[in-house]
Amino acid sequence: MSLINPSDSLERQNEKLLKITDSLMRRVEYGTSQSGAAYAQFERAALLEKRVRERTLELESTLDLLHDANAQLASANAETEAARRNLADAIETISEGFALFDPDDFLVMCNSRFCRDFRDTADDLQPGLPFDDYVDRVSRSAYLHLPDMEDRRTWAKLRRRRHEDRRVMFNVQLKHDRWLQVSEHRTANGGTVILQTDITDIMRVERQEQAKLRDKQTRMIRATLDHLNQGVCIFDENAQLVGWNSKLGSLLSIPARRLRIGASFIGLLDDLDDAFQFTRGIDRAAFRRWALADGLRQPVSFEVQRGDSLILHIFGRAMPDRGFVISCTDVTAEREAAKRLYELNEILEQRVMERTLELEDALSAAERANASKSRFVAAASHDLLQPLSAAKLFIAALSDQIDTPNEQAVLSKAETALGAAEQIIDALLNISKLESDGLSFDIRPVALREIFDPLRDEMEMMAAQKGLSLRIVDSSHVVESDPSYLRRIVQNLLTNAIRYTHSGRVVVGARRNGDSARIEVWDTGPGIAEADQNSIFEEFRRLDAKASDNDGLGLGLAIVERACARLGHPLGLWSEPGRGSCFMLNVPIARQSALHRPVKVPGTTSRGLQQSGLIVLLVENDPQLRRAMSLLIESWGVSAIECEDAESALDLMEDLQIAPDALLLDYQLGDGANGIELYQELVRRLGPLPGAIVSADRSPQLRQDTKRLEIDLLLKPLDRGKLMEFLQAAARRAAG
Repeated sequence: MSLINPSDSLERQNEKLLKITDSLMRRVEYGTSQSGAAYAQFERAALLEKRVRERTLELESTLDLLHDANAQLASANAETEAARRNLADAIETISEGFALFDPDDFLVMCNSRFCRDFRDTADDLQPGLPFDDYVDRVSRSAYLHLPDMEDRRTWAKLRRRRHEDRRVMFNVQLKHDRWLQVSEHRTANGGTVILQTDITDIMRVERQEQAKLRDKQTRMIRATLDHLNQGVCIFDENAQLVGWNSKLGSLLSIPARRLRIGASFIGLLDDLDDAFQFTRGIDRAAFRRWALADGLRQPVSFEVQRGDSLILHIFGRAMPDRGFVISCTDVTAEREAAKRLYELNEILEQRVMERTLELEDALSAAERANASKSRFVAAASHDLLQPLSAAKLFIAALSDQIDTPNEQAVLSKAETALGAAEQIIDALLNISKLESDGLSFDIRPVALREIFDPLRDEMEMMAAQKGLSLRIVDSSHVVESDPSYLRRIVQNLLTNAIRYTHSGRVVVGARRNGDSARIEVWDTGPGIAEADQNSIFEEFRRLDAKASDNDGLGLGLAIVERACARLGHPLGLWSEPGRGSCFMLNVPIARQSALHRPVKVPGTTSRGLQQSGLIVLLVENDPQLRRAMSLLIESWGVSAIECEDAESALDLMEDLQIAPDALLLDYQLGDGANGIELYQELVRRLGPLPGAIVSADRSPQLRQDTKRLEIDLLLKPLDRGKLMEFLQAAARRAAG
C-alpha cells in the first residue's frame, strides 16, 4: 500500500512526504516510551526516510524527463503549426478553389477561393461541415444557374451521385455567364479533394469559335442552297423559317418581303394562291397537318401544278432538331416527256397489237401449213414406201435366181439406189415426226453397249471400204433415253464421220461427265470452220460440194439436232480445220440398273426354211408389194397364202379350215379392220400364232400395241434380213 497517490503532481507528493517525515520525527523525539519498540520505530523511520530520499531522486529524474518531453512536444506543436500555416499558405496561393474532406466526408480545410463565386455560401464552409450539407448549400445558392428543364433538388441529387464515383469532372454554370469546372480526386486514406477551376474565359473563347464556325457554315450552306437547281426552305421546331434560297421564291412566286427569318409555315402556305393544285400524293390540308405535327414526321412527297405551264415536285423531310426541310423541283419537262412517251407507248402498243394479230394470223397459217406439210410428208412417205418395198423385195427375189456377174452388179446398183431413196424417205419421216407436237418418246434405261455393239457390226464394213480405222470403245454406262432415237443419233453421227473422213480413223466412246455420260464421235476428217459450225445442222446443207447424191442430202445432222433437242440431250461440237471434228452429246445416267436385254437366238439360213414346210398367211392391200413379198418368201421355200384385206382373210381361213404357222399382216388394210385388230381376231379363232405387223407407221402407239401383243413390227421399206429372222423364228417354233 502506497502512502502517496501516484497520480498527484510532484509538488503534491513532496508536500505529503515532508508531512510524513515531520510527523515521524516528532513522534520519535517526544515519545514517552524508552523501550526497544521506540528504537525500532526509529529504525523504521530512518529506513522510510531513505526510501523517501530515493523516491525523491526518482521523482526529480522523472520531472527532468517530463520537462524534456514537454519541450519536445512544444517544438513539435510549433513545427506542426508552422506546417499548417505553410500548407494553408500554399493552398491559398493556388489559383483554383481547394477543399479537403476526410474519409467520413467532413470538411477538413479549404482555401478562400473555394466557393468564392457562391457568395451566399462561402461563410458556411467551416471545418467539420458534412459533404451533404455542402451540396445543399451550393444547390440553394442564388448564384447557381441551372437549365430551364432542371430544378435545384434534381441538381443536388445528381451532384451526390457523381460524388460516389472515384474520379469526377463536370462543369457548373454560374450567374452572369460564368463557368466553373469541378473535379474530385480520392486521397490515399479515402478522403476527397475538390478543385474548382474558373473556365469562363475558355468557354467564352470556345463560344466565339463556335459562332465563327457557325457563321462559316451558314455562308457555306447559303452558297450551297443558292447553287442548287431546286427551291429549298428550312423551318425550325416551331415551323418558322430559318433558311431558304432564291430559287424558292421564283418557283413558288412568293414575294421577297414574305421570305424572312421567323416567317411562319402557315403564312407561307396561305400565300400560295389557289392556282397551285395538289395533284399527286397529299392535299393542302394533309400537308399542313404534316408540318404542324409534334411527333416524328415521316418523309412526304407530292406534286403541285399551276395551270398548264408548271409542275413542281415537293419533298419534305424531318431534321433531328424537330425542324424540317422542304425542297421544290421543277418537273414540268419530265412530266411533259412522260406524257408524250405515254402517248407514244399507246400508239406503239396499238401498232404492236395490230402487228401481233397479223403475226398470230401468219403463225396460224404457218402452223396449218406446217401441219399440212407434216401430214403430206407422212402420207407421201407411206405411199412411196409401198412401191419401194415392193421393188426391193422383187430385186431380192431376183438376186437369188441370177448367177451372171454383170446382172448381179446391175441388181446391186439398183438395190443401192433403192437404199439411198429409202434413207431419204426415212430421214424426211424422222424430221416430220420430230417437228410434230404429238411426238412421245419411250424413255427408259438403256445400256450403251446395246447401242454400240450393233453399230460396230454395221459400220466396220463401211469404214473398211474407205480404208478407215473404226474403233468403238466398250462402255458400261446405263443411260436414260429412247433407245431407238439414241441409236439413230449415234448412227447418224458415225455415218457422217465415216462419210466425210477420207483417211485416218473414227473413234466412238463415252465418258462420265457428272450425272451424265458424254458420248463422243471423233474423226480425222477435214474439220469444220467456226463460221460453218452452225449451218451444218440445217436441212439439205452439205459443206463438201464434191459429195455425190449417194452420200445423202444433208439431213443426218438436222435429225440429230432435232432429236437431241426433243430428248433434252445437249449437243456439242469441237472442230478444227485440217485436224478433225468431235460431235458430243450428254445423256443422263440412269438411276435404275434393271435393263431388258434381248436374247439373241442363233439364226438359220434360207436352206433351213426350205426344209421347214412353213405356211404363212400374208395380208397386204397393195398388190405389187403383196406379190413381191410372196415371191421372196416362196423363194425361201415358204408357202404363202395371200389375202387383200381382213374380211377376205377371215373368210379364207374359214373355208380352208387350216391354221397357218405364222401371220404377216399389213397395218393399214383400207376399209375394215387394221392389222392389229385382224391379228386379235385370228388368234381368237385359231389360237396363239407367231405374228408380225408390216407398216410404214413409226408412231409410238403402234410400237406399244405390238409390244403388248408380243408380236414383231417390220417397218417399210421391208428389210429382207429382218423378214428372214421372223420366218426363221416361226419355223423354230413350228418345229419345236
